[in-house]
Amino acid sequence: MADALQQMYQQVILDHSRARHGAGEIEPYDGESFQVNPTCGDQVTLRVRLDHSAGAPTIAAVGWVGQGCSISQASLSVLNDLVTGQGIATTDRLGETFRELMHGRGKELEPAKEEQLEDAAAFVGVAKFPARIKCALLGWMALRDALAHALTAEPHITTTPGSDPKEHA
Repeated sequence: MADALQQMYQQVILDHSRARHGAGEIEPYDGESFQVNPTCGDQVTLRVRLDHSAGAPTIAAVGWVGQGCSISQASLSVLNDLVTGQGIATTDRLGETFRELMHGRGKELEPAKEEQLEDAAAFVGVAKFPARIKCALLGWMALRDALAHALTAEPHITTTPGSDPKEHA
């Protein structure tokens, strides 16, 4: 049974590396991050667009352009599916759970956490290979950085001549 599960997990990774969800640039965007895995050369530029209409921001879209192994590309695809539409706190929890999976050296997580990760749980086998962990985490690091930029960026305010309140003071 373990071999069948491992084959299914490998198939999930291969499917996501071929049909890359979220691949491509998005415009407009609120935050961007470029990350490189110096060990193998995988790289990604990830952009995130936030939606503030519901009060607390949610991730409206993730777009990415990158090159690398099937693990890094599949992880980005799975990340896109997991976080699009989610709030920042939920996204942070998912990222922490994925990092926990990667640092578990191939040990499965408790069922509730695996369920939250959906297809990302397929990367449990990747965690057995320390050199590949960085490949799987590349997109997650880019997302964390892009969100930090998005949440701390100065808003872009366009003013027309005569509309600046300081001009009237």
